[in-house]
Amino acid sequence: MKTVYRKGNHCIFSIQAHTYFVVKRRKKILTTAMYERIEEVAANVLVKNRCILLEFGGEADHVHLLLDLHPDNNWSQLCGSIKSATSRIIGKEFANEIRPHLATGLWGKQLYLRSAGGAPLSKLKHYIDNHSHG
Repeated sequence: MKTVYRKGNHCIFSIQAHTYFVVKRRKKILTTAMYERIEEVAANVLVKNRCILLEFGGEADHVHLLLDLHPDNNWSQLCGSIKSATSRIIGKEFANEIRPHLATGLWGKQLYLRSAGGAPLSKLKHYIDNHSHG
């Protein structure tokens, strides 16, 4: 897969990250309709932060997101914004399905975020070493 670079005012970047959100107490309550709405809401939050949702998937108790991030974002805060927006909207729109299982909120407090893609560290080290002064 070819690396796609995006451009900012004073930078060129390609930053991908993988995250997943787990339903509180691993309750298996997510339906196809919920997935579709979570994907839509997450994509909207990302666009507002100049980021892109590259891939989305999951199971009844969690969702995975592959993100293309803009360097101006704090990754942790961005994930918090996605979790907050999706929890609020899904909780409102699917209240009858969620309330019997969860009193408040949708997602657990944990955060998993891992950089994805790009060159291996050994290749980057070689590149930096060969472009050093001295």
